[in-house]
Amino acid sequence: MKLKKVLGLALSAALSLSLLASCAGGSAETPAPESTTPVEPAPSASAPAETGGYGDFTSGLIEPGQLIMVTNASFPPYEMTDDNNNVIGIDPEIAQAIADKLGLELVIDNIDFDAALISVQENRADVMLAGLTYNADRDLVMDFTDPYATGVQVIIVRGGDTTIAGTNDDLQLVDADGNVLEDIQIGVQRGTTGEMYCQDAHGVDHVTSLDNGSVAVQALLNGQVDCVVIDNGPAQEYVAATSGLEILDGAYVVEDYCAAVDEGNEVLLQAVNTALNELIADGTVQAIMDKYITAE
Repeated sequence: MKLKKVLGLALSAALSLSLLASCAGGSAETPAPESTTPVEPAPSASAPAETGGYGDFTSGLIEPGQLIMVTNASFPPYEMTDDNNNVIGIDPEIAQAIADKLGLELVIDNIDFDAALISVQENRADVMLAGLTYNADRDLVMDFTDPYATGVQVIIVRGGDTTIAGTNDDLQLVDADGNVLEDIQIGVQRGTTGEMYCQDAHGVDHVTSLDNGSVAVQALLNGQVDCVVIDNGPAQEYVAATSGLEILDGAYVVEDYCAAVDEGNEVLLQAVNTALNELIADGTVQAIMDKYITAE
C-alpha cells in the first residue's frame, strides 16, 4: 500500500462504535504522571530478523534493538494508564504487534501530546502512536503511515437548561427558548487537530487550550468552558465516568489516525508501514479495536 502523504482510506466504521468503560470511577481523572514503560516483545520462534521482509531499517532506529514509541496516555481507549502506571490501550497494543513483527523491544515514553510531536521531530523517539491525525502542517515535519483507524471528533456539553446550537463554524450557546446567551468558549486539548479546527473556525479568543482531555472535561464541569471538542473514543469514556455530561449528536470532524516517524526516516517508515498493513490485513488491528470498543 502506498505510504501516507495525503489522506487515505481509513478502516471503515471502527470508531462509530460505542466504547467500553475502560477507566473505572465516578469522575474524569487527571492522567498519571509521565512515565517511560519498557514492554518486552512477545516471544516468537518465527519472528523475522530486523531485515527480514521489512528492508534494512536498523539505521533508522535511535537505539539498536528497540522501537521507542512516544504517546500521551490520557486518550482512552487509545492510550491510558492502569493501576500500576503502565501504558495500555489500542495504540500500545498495535505498537507492540509492530515491534514483534520487526523483532524489536517496544519502549513506551508517556509525555504531553505537544512534547510527543516534538520528540519524534527531534529524533528522541522512533514513532508516535497517540490517536494522531494526519494533516498537511504536520506532514511538513513528520512522515505518516497509512491510516489504521477513523477518528470522529464530537462535542461534549453539560446537561441542563442550555444547549449548543449552530454549525461547526458557528457554534453558539443557546437557552431553552432559543435565545443566544453569549459567545461560546470551547475547551480542547493543546496540540490536537481539534484545537486547530476550533481556532480556525471560531478564533483563538473563543478556544481554551488545556493539557489533556481530562483537564478539558474538568474545565467543562467547572463552568470554565461551554463545551469540549474531542475524539469520540475518549469522549465516551469521560461521559460514562462523569455524571451531568452528554455528547451532542453527529460528528464535529471525521479524520484518519496514523502512526508517524521523523520526516525523511524512510527506512523506518517503510518497515513500520509494511508491518502495520500486515496487521490490518490479518485482522490483528481489528481484534485490538474490538477488545476496547464494542458495537452498540
